[in-house]
Amino acid sequence: MRQNWLPFASYNLWLQYSPPIGKEHLHCDMKRGFTKARSKEPAVAAILVSDSIPQRIGLLAQRGVYEFHQNSPMLHQQDAVEKIVEILELRKESDLVQQRVLQILTNYQQNPILAEKKIIQLSRGDEDFPEPILIKQGNQSFNFYAAIDCIFAEEDNTLHILDFKTGHSDFDRRQGYIYLLAASYWYPNQKAVVSFYNLENGNWSEPISATSNILQAFQIELALIAQRHQEDLRRYRKNSADFSKIFPQNPGVSCRYCSFNSICEFTISEAST
Repeated sequence: MRQNWLPFASYNLWLQYSPPIGKEHLHCDMKRGFTKARSKEPAVAAILVSDSIPQRIGLLAQRGVYEFHQNSPMLHQQDAVEKIVEILELRKESDLVQQRVLQILTNYQQNPILAEKKIIQLSRGDEDFPEPILIKQGNQSFNFYAAIDCIFAEEDNTLHILDFKTGHSDFDRRQGYIYLLAASYWYPNQKAVVSFYNLENGNWSEPISATSNILQAFQIELALIAQRHQEDLRRYRKNSADFSKIFPQNPGVSCRYCSFNSICEFTISEAST
């Protein structure tokens, strides 16, 4: 029996709608249009299957942490980093990616923050989309997606959700609350906190917790985002010529780093800035 398609929401979609505070000048809603509305076009699809350098570093870093904990004694072996380099086929990557990931692996072996933790879930980083959580908010239903890097249990059985970062990625508290919302469905009536850890500089945020009222507020916001995004897609399918009106561009310095700058008519080149 075919299931009815439902609108969806996730932290990633929210981020494409609304950037973190202080990053507004770098935000461009047209990226959401390419990613969500035009993803099947050959030129767009070709870009989407290719990871950017930051994405590649993040994926390989996550996989490296995963491999360390698939065989815990490896954490204490002198050649552990070399073994994981082979597993990741790191030498096939660009020089920059190799250097950054190698340093991350070295750092993690020196400070394996999960070594003594009771790990409940640890992602490889390259899994398919997780099963959605069906949420009913008022008279609306939507699928909620939350891909979590790691969950471990504290000594008092509090669930600790850990999100790994690399590079200069900021810690966005919205992401933490969204993960706590997911945990409230996966592990109802169980206390949970969330934190962020940067695998390159070793910065670990303070744990974030949330009341049921806060989680309800975030659920309402996700329902609104799911509804708005579905309406945008409907408008685009009805009249694709309105693409730039539905998904407005924000040309500027961010064009330099945008994956879609080779196909976007609004791209501003460095020479013209």
